[in-house]
Amino acid sequence: MAWKRLIFLFLFLSSISYADEIKLNKIIALDEPWGSTFINNNELLITEKSGNIKLINLSTKKINKINHNLNVLEYGQGGLLDIIYKENIVWVSYTEKIDGWKTSTSIAKAKFDKENFDFKNIFQAFPPIDSIYHFGSRLALKDDYLYASVGERGEGMIAQDGSKHPGSIIRIHLDGKIPKDNPKFINKNDWLPEIYQIGVRNPQGLTLSSFDGKIYISNHGAKGGDWFGEVKKGENYGWKILGWGGTNYTGLPIGPKWKPGFTKAIKYWVPSIATSAITIYKGEEFKEWTGLALITSLKDKSLRSLDFSNKNNVIEKIIFKNKIGRIRDIQIHPSTGKIYFLSEGALWLMEKN
Repeated sequence: MAWKRLIFLFLFLSSISYADEIKLNKIIALDEPWGSTFINNNELLITEKSGNIKLINLSTKKINKINHNLNVLEYGQGGLLDIIYKENIVWVSYTEKIDGWKTSTSIAKAKFDKENFDFKNIFQAFPPIDSIYHFGSRLALKDDYLYASVGERGEGMIAQDGSKHPGSIIRIHLDGKIPKDNPKFINKNDWLPEIYQIGVRNPQGLTLSSFDGKIYISNHGAKGGDWFGEVKKGENYGWKILGWGGTNYTGLPIGPKWKPGFTKAIKYWVPSIATSAITIYKGEEFKEWTGLALITSLKDKSLRSLDFSNKNNVIEKIIFKNKIGRIRDIQIHPSTGKIYFLSEGALWLMEKN
């Protein structure tokens, strides 16, 4: 129909105009980087899946590898994962070897030091599982709370079992203590005390919005069914009762996209785009994106914006696609608002042309 062609043309031209307005510059090569966090306006901490922590000087491009004491196992999709910094403290999530090939998605903290991190565990997902899949895991800070996403390790319905951590969002204090208002202490007696929400699959995006103070998440579906949504206390995103529009890799159905009683995502993608890191944009460089969610993709190697101010009419635009490879992480410069990405082999800078 003519109106459908006009809509397609409008979206296509919007993508082209974005591509003309931005430039992408490769800063340094890296080995499978996974997470990043700004220390100040000129230094960026980066994790590599193999277990390296590197401090990057953005002006000189000098790389300082920092020693640490973590028991990291690079195992399938696992390894050294996310990293986040605040007030001279660093937190990391990582795949910890527990027993034989059993591993946990664990979280540790340390004082910032340019030479050596002496990490101490503050969380360990129970039970440890022998699986190479679906570790998650992103970190977000809000006030005195640390939020973390924990993947369900390919175990499906474990995400519906609140007595186990895999397939959940956890919330702990910055020192690892358990908040007294977590769901277990309110109305979820059978949940572990660290669990804040259940029913997720492989959540690799987590961020705090400075506009509404809410935590937002992105999650991989199976064959289709990726989504972006809000973290909600005591609620359930439904995996593996719900398939979010996707199917098993065998082609067999999983369950409905959504049904009452479960948390409804803000945006679904069918087919899958393999959602990765997310952020809610605030900065000077791209003021026109203020308040928009920026979604990175592994599968189609895209950066997308979502205007979700009207939940009934979420507007999605593709900013670029197939420019820098699979995009693993995104960070906004705290002063300039320019955007830094981790692809699977490099650190990139995006700014206006």
